[in-house]
Amino acid sequence: MMRAMATDTAAQHRFSAAPREEERVTPLELFFDLVFVLAITQCTALMSHDSTWSGLIQGLLVLGVLWWSWVGYAWLTSVVDPEEDAVRISIFAAMAALLIVALCVPHAFGNLALTFAVAYGVVRAAPLALFRLASRDDPNLRRSVTGLAVGAAIGVGILAAASLFDGFAQGALWALALGLDMAGPYVFGSEGWRLVPGHFAERHGLIIIIALGESIVAIGVGAGVLTAGIAAAAVLGIGLAAALWWIYFDVVAIVSSRRLAEAAEGRERNEMARDSYSYLHFPMVAGIILVALGLKKTIADVGDPLETVPAFALLGGVALYLLGHVAFRFRQIHTINRHRLLIALGLFALLPAAVELPPLLTLGIVDAVLFAMIVYETRHYGEGRARLRHPLA
Repeated sequence: MMRAMATDTAAQHRFSAAPREEERVTPLELFFDLVFVLAITQCTALMSHDSTWSGLIQGLLVLGVLWWSWVGYAWLTSVVDPEEDAVRISIFAAMAALLIVALCVPHAFGNLALTFAVAYGVVRAAPLALFRLASRDDPNLRRSVTGLAVGAAIGVGILAAASLFDGFAQGALWALALGLDMAGPYVFGSEGWRLVPGHFAERHGLIIIIALGESIVAIGVGAGVLTAGIAAAAVLGIGLAAALWWIYFDVVAIVSSRRLAEAAEGRERNEMARDSYSYLHFPMVAGIILVALGLKKTIADVGDPLETVPAFALLGGVALYLLGHVAFRFRQIHTINRHRLLIALGLFALLPAAVELPPLLTLGIVDAVLFAMIVYETRHYGEGRARLRHPLA
C-alpha cells in the first residue's frame, strides 16, 4: 500500500504545474527560444522578399502574432516551474507547433494561411492548458486564464477565417485577431498571476538580445563577396546593434527589473509586468527587426541609395525602438525622456534625405546620433549611473 501511495504521489507530481520559485532562466526556456529565433528570421525574410508597404505591414502583423505567443510562454514559465514533467512535455509539443508556424511565415498570407492559423492555435493552447492545471486551487488565476482562453480562441478563429480572404480584408482580419487577443489581459484583469519578477525581466532582456542577433544575421545574409563597401557597412551595422544594446542594457534593464521587484505583489506588479514588458517591449523588438531589414538591404547594395521602404525600416526601426523606450519609461516612472523622443522624431524627418544619400552615409549618421546620445546620457547620469551599476562600490 505504501508503494502504491508513493507511486500515485510521484504520478501527481509529474503531471502537475507547481509554482515557480527560482529566479534564473532555465536551459529549457533558452531551448524554446531557439525556435522563436527561426520565426523572427522568417519575418525578416518575408519583408525582404516583398519590400513594399504591404509586405512591411504583413511582416509586422506576423511578428505581432509570434510575439504574443512568446509572451504567453514568458508568463507561463514565470508562474509555474518549467522543470515539472507536464510543463516540459507541453513546451516540447509547443516547440514543434511553433516550428510549423515559423515554416509557414513566408506564405502566411498565401496558400499556408490556414496551416499557420491551426499551428498557431496549438501554440496558444499549450500554455493556457498548463495555466488551467496550475489554477485548480486558485479561483483568481482560473478566472484570468478562462478569460485569456476566450480571447485566444476568438483570435485563432479570426485568423482561420482570414485564410479565406486576401489583400486588405485579410490584413484587416489579422489586425483584428491580434488586437482582440492582446486586449485579453486588460479585459479580464490581472489579479490572479503570481510571477517571479527577476525571472520575468531577465526573460525579456534575453528576447531583446535574440532580436539584436537577427540584425547581425541580416548583415551576414545580405553580404555577398566582401568588398571595402560591404566591410564598412558591416562595421557600421555592428556599431548600430551595439548602440541599441547599450541603450537598453546599460541602465534601463537594471532600473526596470528593480522596479518590478519592488512593486507590490499582486495587481500592481502584474499590471506593471503586463504594460512594461508584454506590451511595450513589442515596439522595441519590432524596431530591431525593422533595423535588421534595413541593414540587410543596405549591405546588399552599398552603392545605391535605399528605396523608400528599406530606408523607412532602417530609420523608422531605430525611431520605433526609441519610442518604445520613451513609453517604457513613462509607464515605469511617469516621466518622458525628451531627448530620445526628439531623436526618434528627427529620424523620421530624415527619411526624405535617406532615399537620396548613399546608404553608408545614412547608416553613419544614425550611428553618430546614437553614439552622441549615449555619451550624453552616460555623462548626464554620472554618479547615479555608477551607483546603479556597481551598488557595492
